[in-house]
Amino acid sequence: MSLDATDKRILIALQKQGRMSNAELSEKANLSPSACHRRVQRLEADGYIRDYVALLDARKMGVPTTVFVEITLRAQADDVLDAFEKSVSRIPDVLECHLMAGSADYLLKVVAENTEDFARIHRQYLARLPGVAQMQSSFALRTVFKTTALPVS
Repeated sequence: MSLDATDKRILIALQKQGRMSNAELSEKANLSPSACHRRVQRLEADGYIRDYVALLDARKMGVPTTVFVEITLRAQADDVLDAFEKSVSRIPDVLECHLMAGSADYLLKVVAENTEDFARIHRQYLARLPGVAQMQSSFALRTVFKTTALPVS
């Protein structure tokens, strides 16, 4: 299925405010409420809309510190990669894990209360990850820009 202009308006609106009512969304998409509802159901069924979530404030949740961790593994064998990915997916403080091309094998996005809390996360979890040869951590000083909205073109 390809997206038309109306589908794109729906997706853009839902990325900005996922809890709006169908009546509000239908106005933004210039559709009747029933037609809008059918389109949203189709976008969900076709996998364009994967989930609906609440975005929490990291400061209010007590984890205002963001740390990016570059990890290089000892080997690139499938069993090493699988073991690492399985283990890292169980760490509650890791928000994202990306397999990379370049100098590091993986890039993690980790949240923590502060530097002491990150030291705990490092000791308790990161230092115990299987297959790790090298790890480098960089603390974000300030978030200049952040969005969860994907470009819809």
